[in-house]
Amino acid sequence: MKKDITTKDTIKTITQDIAKYILELEVTEIEFVDKELQRIEKREADIVALCKVNGTKAILHLEIQNDNDKTMHHRMLRYYTDIKQRFDNLEIYQYVVYIGKAKLSMKNEIREQNLNFSYNIVDMHTIDCQKFIDMDNPDALVLAILCDFKERSELDVLSYILIRLEELTKDDSHRHGKYMLILETLSSNRNLQKSLKEAEEMLRDIKLEELPSYQIAMERGKEKWLSQGLSEGISQGIIKTAITMIKEFNLSIEVVAKKLNISLDELKKHLK
Repeated sequence: MKKDITTKDTIKTITQDIAKYILELEVTEIEFVDKELQRIEKREADIVALCKVNGTKAILHLEIQNDNDKTMHHRMLRYYTDIKQRFDNLEIYQYVVYIGKAKLSMKNEIREQNLNFSYNIVDMHTIDCQKFIDMDNPDALVLAILCDFKERSELDVLSYILIRLEELTKDDSHRHGKYMLILETLSSNRNLQKSLKEAEEMLRDIKLEELPSYQIAMERGKEKWLSQGLSEGISQGIIKTAITMIKEFNLSIEVVAKKLNISLDELKKHLK
């Protein structure tokens, strides 16, 4: 995991979020272990935390992996023995969170005559990003970047995450900055820095309410007020704006629905 620009507070948030939303563990009272656990080919463990897991004191060891390392099972065993040497009386929870593009092929166990070792691998290919998007809170939204985008374009998903993060943290610039740092950190692990930057630049340049199609649609809505009533006129105008945004500006239906506060199901009906 790339952490050179990441603060301890950010790493703590990432650890808690991954544990809660991906591993389904309640992790509290996190204290990061000084990782002189580096005899392993001079490789440093990603996250080793002394904490409480589901209320019991334990060690949580996380590795975020973006490629299939054929030696991963050996590395994890070495980490285990180094950690166990220091914390012999504590249970160790070991997880590899795999976010690579290639199909998962790493082993998660070693079974030999005098050795029986295993650890947990979470394949993010099996988790649809929609799961975290639907939770609609900043902690879950930033983790969506690690999940499978299915058939959605990277730009659409990242644009949506950026828009919702801004909306959910708009009253707290410090909080917004914290989640942006987390998002940028996680994007580097999945090699999405370029796409994230592109999405940020696009959203910085485009303001829906300033686009001609938005203004035209609202004007058309105003014309209908006299015959159809205020609410219906506005509704029709916004629907037309939404359709224009999707068809002409290549924005995703999810992004537009959220931005214009339209029911996703209703918008889909108009696009048929």
